[in-house]
Amino acid sequence: MEAMSKSLHCLSMKLTEEWFRNPALERFSDEMRNSPRLVDNNLYHFCIFSDNVLATSVVINSTVSSADHPQQLVFHVVTDEVNYWAMTTWFLMNDFRGCTVEIRSIKDGEMNFKDLRFESRLNHLRFYIPQLLPLLEKVLFLDDDIVVQKDLTPLYTVELHGNIMGAFDPQACGWAFGMNIIDLIAWKKVNVTAKYHYWQEQNADRMLWKAGTLSPGLLTFYGLIEPLDRRWHVLGLGYDKDIDDRLIESAAVVHYNGNMKPWLELAIGRYKHLWERYINFRHPSITGCIMH
Repeated sequence: MEAMSKSLHCLSMKLTEEWFRNPALERFSDEMRNSPRLVDNNLYHFCIFSDNVLATSVVINSTVSSADHPQQLVFHVVTDEVNYWAMTTWFLMNDFRGCTVEIRSIKDGEMNFKDLRFESRLNHLRFYIPQLLPLLEKVLFLDDDIVVQKDLTPLYTVELHGNIMGAFDPQACGWAFGMNIIDLIAWKKVNVTAKYHYWQEQNADRMLWKAGTLSPGLLTFYGLIEPLDRRWHVLGLGYDKDIDDRLIESAAVVHYNGNMKPWLELAIGRYKHLWERYINFRHPSITGCIMH
């Protein structure tokens, strides 16, 4: 785990150095920030919250590679201040089949977070999506530990029947974050973020749950989930060594939830190639940092 942490740090430092060495990158970044595509509801919008450049790149690369019309895809990536320059440099220097990638950083105090002293604020941004993307009507949330294997745009036409979110398995203790279609108009009507704040306040003493986003997610979105076909989202590649190959092959999204992330040395070997095929290990920024 430590070796890969050093590799990812090496990549981040390399890209950050390039940002300060190449002043044109900031100009390109400013132009991207003003693109009308970022608020065009006729396009397909995705949001990713991550501090991992390589993982985010795999998510976006696999999504556009699987899409029928990648030029119609817009990705809103939110990272922290430390990794902002590296993330921005990577997506400005590399083309992802004509899609649009916006990079933003989240600053302390920018969102009304409720007592997250010991947790990553990026993980909890999923409860603030309408505040981050106020002009959008619908968005597809993607975790950074997934690989996309099929075109996801048909999810935009799934009937949510007034619910806020589409997720695999509607059972209260079974659905998961990772790949979720979200109706932002319905979200605002119900004020889901206020529900999240309520449960955070109820858990001020950490007696309901210790940490993480799944528990507050299950409570906040209780009764607001529309079930998706299981083939959209296959879970467990980060802990289960015995998932049926046919299930993996048929999945639109495979999810490395668990501790054995595909970028770590302890990753499950039989699933690693699904992730690595979306990395160009000959890329000059990757060469010398990440061994293959």
